[in-house]
Amino acid sequence: MAEDQTQVMSDVFRPYEKLVEITIMGKTFLVPERNSLLRAFQFISPETVPYGRFCWNQECQYCRVSCQLSDDDQARPILSCKFIVSEGMAISDLAPELVGCLRAKLGLNGNTASNAPGESTTL
Repeated sequence: MAEDQTQVMSDVFRPYEKLVEITIMGKTFLVPERNSLLRAFQFISPETVPYGRFCWNQECQYCRVSCQLSDDDQARPILSCKFIVSEGMAISDLAPELVGCLRAKLGLNGNTASNAPGESTTL
């Protein structure tokens, strides 16, 4: 059963060779390169993001975030379903639907996210 679940998870991601480090609201995570930011969120929280109200094609706007790339001087709004994740990107604001999906992983409202899948152990 676990092997079947792993195969299903790998089918939703574009092929990748390494994990890149991103920061979401001050918390660091490792996510697969060459994938959309919304897929990276799914990698971090596979038990909630697939069940969010996301259209995955920019129509719903539920995946809007504020993102600062490593070479940008300020954050800008993007749709996470259309933006490819990159090393060092910092997400400073999430749409309410994403907050609901990532709440436990981000430790919001008293929930802790210790040893969460995809979470970096670097300090």
